[in-house]
Amino acid sequence: MTVVSSINQIHRLCNSFAVLTVVSALILLMPTQAGATGDENRWFQIKSSLIGDNHIQDGQEILGLDTPKRAMDAAIVPITIESKFDQTPERYIKKLYIVIDNNPSPVAAVFSFPGNHNWKSLSTRVRINAYTDLRAIAEISDGNLYMVNNYVKASGGCSAPSLKDPAAAAAQLGRIKFRLPESFTAGDLIPTQLMIKHPNNSGLQFDQVSRFYIPADFVRTIQVTYNGEEVFTADTDISISEDPSIRFGFAPEESGVLQVHVKDSKGRTFTHSMNLPEQRS
Repeated sequence: MTVVSSINQIHRLCNSFAVLTVVSALILLMPTQAGATGDENRWFQIKSSLIGDNHIQDGQEILGLDTPKRAMDAAIVPITIESKFDQTPERYIKKLYIVIDNNPSPVAAVFSFPGNHNWKSLSTRVRINAYTDLRAIAEISDGNLYMVNNYVKASGGCSAPSLKDPAAAAAQLGRIKFRLPESFTAGDLIPTQLMIKHPNNSGLQFDQVSRFYIPADFVRTIQVTYNGEEVFTADTDISISEDPSIRFGFAPEESGVLQVHVKDSKGRTFTHSMNLPEQRS
């Protein structure tokens, strides 16, 4: 297959299945690795498309990954990633990849960090379409890559219909809230929750009334800043659950404005800000 024909095929795939990322389209075009099982070959394809031939080291001393062994609800699977070292401007996690091997779009999220805000843990909720390895991959500022993974038993999460009334969900679209502790002191690492009202339709959910698939409509980018400085940016996809929720920590040294900018796959943008005093009690 020529490069031109491969690119054309990717374009056709992306136009036909809007929910697939370019990485997902590339996976479909890659040859099967000789001797690999289905799951092993799937990971080989994802890795090759995502980071090429770069070596990934065992990340047990770098990251912790907490996931359920068997999910109660495949459409809302909680995951927590822990940083096991103190991050400094000299050595920090530059990018954090969340990969769900057997999902239609396996790269659930890519978090980018500027290195000036230490963090201990990060949590979110994901969809899982079939029994799968779920991976957290850290790209350190020195260029090294580390990975941890857990096997999660769940299925049907990407096609599961929303339990919410569509009209009510549409009325709340784009509402954003920060949740912080009742009290904190400047300089402390503050556990913070970001909640975004959005259906995050995967494009794989079937409308029983119209008898058509519900078009994909999901949060694409999330950027959190404090006093104009980036805390993190996340590029997300359909594998993130509806009403995205992210728990993270940051340590403000002074009073200021915590702000989030959100953009979805339809081009809509949403913004929310919160004033933080130097000390809250």
